[in-house]
Amino acid sequence: QVHLVESGGGLVQAGDSLRLSCAASQRTFNHYPMAWFRQAPGKEREFVAGNRNGDNVYYGDSVKGRFTISRDNAKNTVYLQMNSLRPEDTAVYYCAADASLRSYSGNDASRDIHDYNYWGQGTQVTVSS
Repeated sequence: QVHLVESGGGLVQAGDSLRLSCAASQRTFNHYPMAWFRQAPGKEREFVAGNRNGDNVYYGDSVKGRFTISRDNAKNTVYLQMNSLRPEDTAVYYCAADASLRSYSGNDASRDIHDYNYWGQGTQVTVSS
C-alpha cells in the first residue's frame, strides 16, 4: 500500500521559516509529479507548489518568492521550504502525488486537486502575528 507522510509543521511567528517534508513509501513516486496543497479552516483546499520532475517547479501566486519546493529522489522525499511566513499561511498542509501517468503540455503539471490520487494525512502549520 502506498503512503505519503508529511512532517515538519508547527507553531511559528510571522517572518519565521519552516521546512515541511513528505516521505513516499515507494521509489516509484520519484517519477510522479508531486505537489503541496493547503487548507485553512472554512476554506477550500488550495494549490501551493508543484514539482513535475525535479527542475520543473511552479507555485501559487500567494507563495511565489517565499516558498520553495524540491525533491530528493534518493530519499523518496519532497520538501517545502517556507520563508517569511505570514498569519494567512496558517493551514493544514498536504502533499500529493499524481500517479495517473497522464501527459502534460508545457513544463507544469496540474494545480487541480482532482488530478492527484495519493495524499498524505496533512501537517498543521500555524503562524502567529
